[in-house]
Amino acid sequence: MWTTPIICLYLSFNFISGASILRSGTCQLQGRFRLNGMYQAGDVILGGLFEVHFLTVFPELSFRTEPEPPYCEQFDMASFQQAQTMVFAIDEINKNPNLLPNITLGYHLYDNCVMLGMAFRAALSLVGGTEESFSNLSCTGPPPVIGIVGDSNSTPSIAISSVLGLFRVPIVSYFATCSCLSNRKKYPSFFRTIPSDAFQVRAMIKILRHFGWTWVGLVYSDDDYGNHAAYSFLQDVQVFGGCVAFSEILPLDNNRRDIQRTVEVIQASTARVVVVFSTSTYVLPLMDEVVLQNVTDRQWIASEAWATSPVFHTQRLLPFLGGTLGIAIRRGEIQGLHEFLLHLRPSNDQRNNMVRIFWENMFNCRFNIGGRGEKICSGQEDLSSTDTSYTDVSELRASYNVYKTVYALAHALHDLMQCEEGRGPFSGNSCADITNLQPWQLVHYLQKVNFTTGFGDHVSFDENGDALAIYDVMNWQPSSDGSIIVRTVGVVNEGAATEKVLTLDEDALYWNFETKKPPRSVCSESCPPGTRRARRKGLPVCCFDCLPCADGEISNTTDANECTICPDDFWSNPDKDRCVPKEEEFLSYEDPLGISLTSASLLGTCICALVMIIFAHHRNTPIVRANNSELSFLLLLSLKLCFLCVLLFIGRPQLWTCQLRHAVFGISFVLCVSSILVKTMVVIAVFKSSRPEGKGAMKWFGTAQQRGTVLVLTALQVAICIVWLSNASPTPHKNNQYASSKIVYECAVGSVAGFAVLLGYIGFLAAVSFLLAFLARNLPDHFNEAKFITFSMLIFCAVWIAFVPAYVSSPGKYAVAVEIFAILASSFGLLVAIFAPKCYIILLHPEKNTKKAIMGRETQKK
Repeated sequence: MWTTPIICLYLSFNFISGASILRSGTCQLQGRFRLNGMYQAGDVILGGLFEVHFLTVFPELSFRTEPEPPYCEQFDMASFQQAQTMVFAIDEINKNPNLLPNITLGYHLYDNCVMLGMAFRAALSLVGGTEESFSNLSCTGPPPVIGIVGDSNSTPSIAISSVLGLFRVPIVSYFATCSCLSNRKKYPSFFRTIPSDAFQVRAMIKILRHFGWTWVGLVYSDDDYGNHAAYSFLQDVQVFGGCVAFSEILPLDNNRRDIQRTVEVIQASTARVVVVFSTSTYVLPLMDEVVLQNVTDRQWIASEAWATSPVFHTQRLLPFLGGTLGIAIRRGEIQGLHEFLLHLRPSNDQRNNMVRIFWENMFNCRFNIGGRGEKICSGQEDLSSTDTSYTDVSELRASYNVYKTVYALAHALHDLMQCEEGRGPFSGNSCADITNLQPWQLVHYLQKVNFTTGFGDHVSFDENGDALAIYDVMNWQPSSDGSIIVRTVGVVNEGAATEKVLTLDEDALYWNFETKKPPRSVCSESCPPGTRRARRKGLPVCCFDCLPCADGEISNTTDANECTICPDDFWSNPDKDRCVPKEEEFLSYEDPLGISLTSASLLGTCICALVMIIFAHHRNTPIVRANNSELSFLLLLSLKLCFLCVLLFIGRPQLWTCQLRHAVFGISFVLCVSSILVKTMVVIAVFKSSRPEGKGAMKWFGTAQQRGTVLVLTALQVAICIVWLSNASPTPHKNNQYASSKIVYECAVGSVAGFAVLLGYIGFLAAVSFLLAFLARNLPDHFNEAKFITFSMLIFCAVWIAFVPAYVSSPGKYAVAVEIFAILASSFGLLVAIFAPKCYIILLHPEKNTKKAIMGRETQKK
């Protein structure tokens, strides 16, 4: 936060000093920063910023004397290789007759020592120049540098671009990934050949999604690179449905206590996957503490800033970091680089002191003897005998980006020189003047750069100055000597022609777990189909319980948030993962209950037919003749119809069966009951005619009157049925009220009033029959037909009185079964009570089937 005020104070001081000197007509350099660098003259100079040292040491400030300049320690061979790659690229361009002909590129490189203050000193030295004095106050001619390659870190890039962007000095970074640098309003002249962290975060999310890791830990450095990457990650991980179990910050001062607490959080968490956004400078102390606390069984995901760093590739870290997955910038190949690196030689030029420092660190010697026992550097040592990251060109990533950066500037400069006067992009269609080239003019051409490297990679910038997003997926695997070797196992290509952005060779992956398989890292296991997620209170959305779907609801996907209600005619299966047609319920012929009732119906029909045969065969016997054979046959016929009408109640309801079942039932029972009623009336009439005062009773109730009475009573029921069926006919109906999981097919009566009149009419006739039979129960024995009728009607009335509550309380097909049972029970009751005694006499005691025997009983009583 103090970067901008410090920069402003520094620039104000320089401007004031410059103004005071301006009056003398010559600019004098007030002082030099002590910086490590490399220099080569040329027509056009490119600047470079590289982190050749890891550490900057600042002297103590006493405020009594001028402070000593800071100095750098811990030489980094890999970063020096990147600096030499820039030198190689410029040398290669100068030898290429097709690129920048007649122009010689030079370079001026500085070491930023991974420190903002040093990087800013170096940047100001590049744009301000290093000449002791300057008398050309008109400021014509080329600037000290036309563009800068670097910085490698995001925080220095932000600070430098904030200032140099005001003057539109092009800065092309090869390793600064902060997504904030894509802001064109703040950083109008910043470009980069490495994808933004926004793309890196998306690449990591694709890996997490691929392996189903939704419960992850996050560790990041407390700088612009770490903070912006963590912010993007926290947003994007929620979009794909993941959650962050913990979020820890790595201290910039590598405070041991803070690092210990961070490792304790990692060890205590249930998250098996840990994502780390940081440079290797801050990750290395973290991993040292991981080793001390013996934190294993974790899957590390490395950002590109440390995914290929060789400082971790040791035997000591293999048990803890083996199997790490990392995002790395695209690997490339640079023909001739290895030979160029081996031919490097130190010089005495102070502006090339970085080479001398490299040489001393490489061969552990000194050019200037400072103490006893120190080896003297001759400058002729053989680099081919060394084996360090400087000479290793098998994994060129950052160096390959440096190579592309230099070529991007060269191509932009080449396009600038190809401009034809009058067709230029600047005011008045003018072109840039190479003798008075301004950095802002190069920015225009950088935005339009478009070329392909010798390795086949396309280089261009989007409207934000970002490069095409393409990464290699790295896997840390054990090598033959027990250390770590990094292998490429996949690619993340945002510009892929196919929709498959992530490509992984899963057979080549190494997993540092006992199972040798990817770990599970979820807060809650996935909810299977048939359940839904219910979030646990106070925890992230990834922590949930799985609740089964309610009846009639399903979920056919994993981790469903809600269950779906099945359509009306469907119901959930037992697993609640599929809607199936609802079970159809009706009394069928295949149902055991339906089979039983059908058998009883046919049995009753057969018994009626058998009784009719018996009565027909013995129609001239006294017992048949005495019981009015014509009415007996009519009663048997009506009972047979009562038994057969049961078949209309069984089976899937159809329109015709619904209309016929109650009509046939009502007419059959009226025919039956009216026959019994007439039969009762005949018994009473016969009794009265046997007495002197009633000798004329039978002439008013002869055969014609009996038939007519039965016909009229039955016709009345037929009329009731016709009116009912005409106005509100019964229809098939799907009833969902009894059970939601079933469709009960039943016949809706249509008109309740019509159905009630039909039943009421039967009940009325039955009540009259019962009353008359009851009153005639004490007639002489040879007229005991009234007793049988009384008993049969008692059974009939009892059955139908009991039917009403049973029918109302029975659901679905059981209501139909109750109605059938009532029909069968009442029919069997009438059949047995009226005809069983007669058949008993006819078949088993034929000696009693005589007029004398019947009359004898009366005589004995007399």
